[in-house]
Amino acid sequence: MKSFILGSLLAAAVSAVPMPAPSPPGIPSATTAKSQLAALTVKAAYDDGGYSRDLFPHWETASGSCNTREYVLKRDGTNVVVDSACTATSGTWFSPYDGATWTAASDVDIDHMVPLKNAWVSGANTWSTARRTQFANDIDIPQLWAVTDNVNQGKGDKSPDAWKPPLSSFYCTYSKSWVYVKHSYGLSITSAEKSALTSMLNTC
Repeated sequence: MKSFILGSLLAAAVSAVPMPAPSPPGIPSATTAKSQLAALTVKAAYDDGGYSRDLFPHWETASGSCNTREYVLKRDGTNVVVDSACTATSGTWFSPYDGATWTAASDVDIDHMVPLKNAWVSGANTWSTARRTQFANDIDIPQLWAVTDNVNQGKGDKSPDAWKPPLSSFYCTYSKSWVYVKHSYGLSITSAEKSALTSMLNTC
């Protein structure tokens, strides 16, 4: 009986341990992010009206038979099982934006840290299709995140001055990642965006 109770308590303790947040590659230190932020060009966003999501070909093949979405689901999930087409059939995903845990891949979106339209209005409108394809599928920097679908939809194409993750404890990682992506691709920021990022980096 004692062993049963002890086992039950141990199982409860294990299940109470929060899942580790996914950590895409390349997230810089706060010091590096602050230096990168200072180096970004600050100017008003320019919307020429020509944006279309189709101008950023996404979910290209990333590895083997896996496209970018499937690759990130496998990378950021726990105990992910996929079928022969690389579609996730089971697994567990922790959304760092809001702290929710999901067991169905259909509840998870792959978010572009810097949204495609935000990139468009901050310099990507002049890029080649190849460059936009690279940006939309970049798995080598902290640009792609597995997150709760409706949280991602709430974010839309908003920059940090208009939208922040529900979990304030994620502000530090969010801002470091946002800055790194913009710095990596030479994108500009607005003054309001810089102010919001500065405040978020100060939580690190």
